[in-house]
Amino acid sequence: MNIALIGYGKMGKAIETIAVERGHTVRLKIDISNLDQFTTANLQQCDVAIEFTGPDTAAENITRCLNASVPVVCGSTGWLHQLETVTQLCKEVDGALLYASNFSIGVNLFFELNEYLARLMNNYPGYDVSIEEMHHTQKKDAPSGTAISIADQLLKINLHKEKWVNREAASPEELSIISKRIDPAAGTHSVKYSSAIDDIEIIHTAHNRQGFATGAVLAAEFIQHKKGIYGMKDVLGLSK
Repeated sequence: MNIALIGYGKMGKAIETIAVERGHTVRLKIDISNLDQFTTANLQQCDVAIEFTGPDTAAENITRCLNASVPVVCGSTGWLHQLETVTQLCKEVDGALLYASNFSIGVNLFFELNEYLARLMNNYPGYDVSIEEMHHTQKKDAPSGTAISIADQLLKINLHKEKWVNREAASPEELSIISKRIDPAAGTHSVKYSSAIDDIEIIHTAHNRQGFATGAVLAAEFIQHKKGIYGMKDVLGLSK
C-alpha cells in the first residue's frame, strides 16, 4: 500500500516507522516545508492518506484528499465544528473518511469500558463523575479530542450531566474536564466517580506514540478500497 502522510512531525514519523515495518511504502510526506508538493497528482499516486496536522488545517487537508478520490484517515483534533461539512463532502464525492480522536487500541477499549461503567453508575447518583487528561506541552488543543470523546459518551448516558466544561464544575449539571500539560507525557486519561464513601476510577496511560501510530496504520489498511465514513469501532470490530 502506498501512503501519503499529511503532517510529518513526531506522530507522522512514528506512523512511517510502523507502516514500513508492516510492508507499506510512504510515497508522499507533506509538512510546512513542502506544501507545493501537496497536489492532486501526487495524492493520486497513493492508496490512502493519513492526516495528522492540527485544528487549523485538518478540514482543508481532508477536503483536498477527498476531492482527489483518495481515502483519508484523520487523527487531528480540535476541528470537529467542521465535521458535518467534511462528512457531507465525503458522501457527495463517494469518498472514504475514517476519523478518530485516538487511534490507540487500548484507548478504544477504554472507550468501551467507559460506556459500560457509565451505565452502571447511572443508577447511583451519590457518585459525581469527572475527567482528567494530561499531555505534553506541545499539544495544541485542550481539552484533548480523546477527553471530549469520553465526555460525549458520558453525556449521552449520564442523566444528571448537561454539558462538559474545561475547568472545575461550578454546578452538579456540569461535567468537569481538567487538562494538564506536562512534559514528556504521551497521554493519560482518567474518569473518576467520587462519593463521600469511596472513589471508583479508570485510567489509560500511553507510554509512547507507538500505540497511536499502529492504530493509524491499521485504520489505513482497513479503509483502503472502501467508501463511506468510519471510526475505530469499525476497524476493531467493536461496532454494535
